[in-house]
Amino acid sequence: MTTIRAADALARRLFAAGCRRAFGMPGGEVLTLVDALEAAGIEFILSHHENAAGFMAEGAHHLDGAPAILVATVGPGAMNGVNVVANADQDRVPMIVLTGCVDPDEAETYTHQVLDHRAVFAPITKATFTLTPKAAAIQADKAVRIATGGAGGRAGPVHIDVPISVADAAVSDAAVLVPPTAPAAIGAEALATARSWLAQAKRPIMLAGLDAVRDEAGAAIQTFCEAHGVPLVTTYKGKGLVPEGHDLALGGAGLSPLADTHLLPLFREADLILLAGYDPIEMRTGWREVWDPATQHVIDICHEANTHGMHRAGLEVIAPTGTTLEAIGTGISRGEVWDVSQTRASLKSAFEAQDWGPDAVIDVCRAVAPEGTVATADSGAHRILLSQMWDCDGPRQLLQSSGLCTMGCALPLAIGAKRAAPDRHVVAFMGDAGFLMVTGELASAAALGQPVVFVVFVDRSLALIELKQRQRQMANAGVDFARFDYAAIAQGFGGNGVTVSDREGLRVAMTEALAADTFTVIAAEIDRKAYDGRI
Repeated sequence: MTTIRAADALARRLFAAGCRRAFGMPGGEVLTLVDALEAAGIEFILSHHENAAGFMAEGAHHLDGAPAILVATVGPGAMNGVNVVANADQDRVPMIVLTGCVDPDEAETYTHQVLDHRAVFAPITKATFTLTPKAAAIQADKAVRIATGGAGGRAGPVHIDVPISVADAAVSDAAVLVPPTAPAAIGAEALATARSWLAQAKRPIMLAGLDAVRDEAGAAIQTFCEAHGVPLVTTYKGKGLVPEGHDLALGGAGLSPLADTHLLPLFREADLILLAGYDPIEMRTGWREVWDPATQHVIDICHEANTHGMHRAGLEVIAPTGTTLEAIGTGISRGEVWDVSQTRASLKSAFEAQDWGPDAVIDVCRAVAPEGTVATADSGAHRILLSQMWDCDGPRQLLQSSGLCTMGCALPLAIGAKRAAPDRHVVAFMGDAGFLMVTGELASAAALGQPVVFVVFVDRSLALIELKQRQRQMANAGVDFARFDYAAIAQGFGGNGVTVSDREGLRVAMTEALAADTFTVIAAEIDRKAYDGRI
């Protein structure tokens, strides 16, 4: 039997799991690991900060479906990735976090850059391992199964610490066979109850989320909703499960108090609430205990048991979303159900774009961008507006940080998405503050030669925080900053840059950017109080 390095065993198992890209910033401690990834057929892509590398990896995951891979070297490199790993934990992203570390024997007397990586990552990952030579392949398989939810529960990050000598250690080249996991199914008694509730329902409504996206349940949800006249609301990450032009689609919810005034009354009036792969980590306090299982029928179809306490349900089903809905709905005839078309029309009217401002920017970009365009959104006021206005005709078309709400994510998410799906149009939306956090990653976009469009809302303020500051009648402090020439910054990195301040200028810039052969930064200048009353 031939021998290979332990790092090769790890890399080959990740390749077998579908991984084709890894992102990070190398150091001497991970050189063998990077070499092994490349040798296995996994491209290593250089970023300029580990936090951005993790978001690039996530962006790629959303387009190719494989677990994201973040590579970070010992000490400061690993610590730079803490934020994005915590984000992967809260946003249910299957991420393999590979860190280099000093050998244990060395660490007893050599303390430079030495700290306990596993202790740091343990609270924000589903599992953490130290790679060992004889178990390297097994550990890789375990990591993938745990990260993807194949071992039960929701997806999330898994950390593997790789000692320098272990990466180079000789191991046998043996395949590891992972037994398939049989998906769970709704039990007979629960199925009978769910079917009787559906047959009786006059005011049913569905709330679908990220678990349904992971289950690829969009077609099943649309079929169910059409067959039984069920209006659909999604979380922001569930947008596009049913094309949002559909008459039964009421768009996304979770952050906008304005949208909540239209949507929450429906859930309080409903006699049947179907939670289809709904993970409440995306929602705010306004969605806590909205319905009452004592007086309303509530069916919660999810990936793991409810320990969050955000809501209760009369029937909880731990099973795949699509097949469960098919089982519940088969053979149940549609009765007279309620008409929510007025709510749909009212929502559209509430978020109708004005002549100029952040809503007009979104409106023009959505009109110019073709169907299937992948958009990413940074955290901030623009994300709330974008998530209400940007209609998606399919899932995974509006990528964002919804659980942790990390700033600076939109630009690297877009780079990773474009790398994984070079034929898709990708547009990133961010505030000027978020853009300044990750400006250096324009170098990554330039090096990869990717024609991504970066739209920057330029209001020279942390607009959402400034708005909250004013609402609390506090003095302006720490939220405003100077104006910069973002177009020139883009040009300095070898891309295109343009500044716009009206609809026509934006329409021309967006049209040209989508046809360009390099990245483009569009700086859309808006008033710093343009979000007042809009979200």
